[in-house]
Amino acid sequence: MSGLERLQERARRVRVRAAVRGWEYRQRRHAKGAWLRLRQVLSEAASAWELPEREAERLLAEGYPTEAVGSELEPPRIIVFVPEERLRSIDERAPVPLRLGPELLGARCLALVRFR
Repeated sequence: MSGLERLQERARRVRVRAAVRGWEYRQRRHAKGAWLRLRQVLSEAASAWELPEREAERLLAEGYPTEAVGSELEPPRIIVFVPEERLRSIDERAPVPLRLGPELLGARCLALVRFR
């Protein structure tokens, strides 16, 4: 690889990093940081489970607080951290992969279990 090719490759990597950084800044500015906050909430979770709305409402009635980022998404979602023992008592739960994919983003009610 010649000196010119190395320089061009280095310039390409700098442009890629700048584009990624620009995208991240736009996401924070336009979404008011909702995606970043959602990722932070998910980083605290060991597992995620989709629940029927009535079960999520029952958890809220029991006093489990919702994560604010859920109401910032469109459509709004109920996101709540619950102990694993309480989650086992819900028969209609379905596991959801912990990544920003269609399964997680399509779930209207999410129960998350924190790492121990």
